[in-house]
Amino acid sequence: MGLLAFLKTQFVLHLLVGFVFVVSGLVINFVQLCTLALWPVSKQLYRRLNCRLAYSLWSQLVMLLEWWSCTECTLFTDQATVERFGKEHAVIILNHNFEIDFLCGWTMCERFGVLGSSKVLAKKELLYVPLIGWTWYFLEIVFCKRKWEEDRDTVIEGLRRLSDYPEYMWFLLYCEGTRFTETKHRVSMEVAAAKGLPVLKYHLLPRTKGFTTAVKCLRGTVAAVYDVTLNFRGNKNPSLLGILYGKKYEADMCVRRFPLEEIPLDEKEAAQWLHKLYQEKDALQEMYNQKGMFPGEQFKPARRPWTLLNFLSWATILLSPLFSFVLGVFASGSPLLILTFLGFVGAASFGVRRLIGVTEIEKGSSYGNQEFKKKE
Repeated sequence: MGLLAFLKTQFVLHLLVGFVFVVSGLVINFVQLCTLALWPVSKQLYRRLNCRLAYSLWSQLVMLLEWWSCTECTLFTDQATVERFGKEHAVIILNHNFEIDFLCGWTMCERFGVLGSSKVLAKKELLYVPLIGWTWYFLEIVFCKRKWEEDRDTVIEGLRRLSDYPEYMWFLLYCEGTRFTETKHRVSMEVAAAKGLPVLKYHLLPRTKGFTTAVKCLRGTVAAVYDVTLNFRGNKNPSLLGILYGKKYEADMCVRRFPLEEIPLDEKEAAQWLHKLYQEKDALQEMYNQKGMFPGEQFKPARRPWTLLNFLSWATILLSPLFSFVLGVFASGSPLLILTFLGFVGAASFGVRRLIGVTEIEKGSSYGNQEFKKKE
């Protein structure tokens, strides 16, 4: 193990990275709060500023993937599709199998200039997660309780607000509704069998309401749907903790572009289109497991320096006073002050670990297990 690889495994460095992310995030959230005063004056200026503020936070996570772990992302698609990336509004459909699938999506957003303006249909619980949920609130992210009767009006209103968004945006949909687990898959396929739908091997049954509503509300704004099927070479199952420890992964993404005109206007037909799409995604995953690659040309978009420069800037601003403070604490010789500081460090490490825990599959929501629980 080289020196750099050894340093990446050290808890102290993880704590410093977490400190920079958390403190810079709180600063960014405070600035976002101040920008609310701009909304009545210039809604579009408010949006543009918040896109850049969000970029300053999200790009720190992308930096960990691109520069810290040096994970590589390869696209399997065609040249015409690549040339449209970052130049049109789009709905992104991504499979939800891995802890860092969102991070792989974000790195592609970053490389094509839409990270700050990226959107997602997120579960309501995330609104209350510090930094992540707070930043999303100022970005006009659409939150839902995943109960359509209660979500319908909120989702429709949130989507329609985005019709005049000034920056190109990619709107991410996890149509499966929750991360893939064997238990959820078993329950999902029981539902599929009861409804007479084809069985999926690598995906959960897609929930169609969010997709059909998004397509309906964003027609005239969104130009296309990008179907993205993600997998990792070597049958790896990466985690955010693995990224933090500097583990390198190789992500492959098959991207297919569907002009919005190809998606039926009728809700039932659009739902059938989505089910067919997931059958095709399942076939793509089967091909990947057999051949170790997706069909199509391979593209490796170059990583950009901005994520690294952004993190180094925040680290320079925040770590200098931190080091001075720590030296002052230990130089004081006060047992009470030193113990108080160590207690704060312990609490901070626990907080960072809790934030990482949001991404872990085993700590995911019980959504998708409800039918299973009823049977028990």
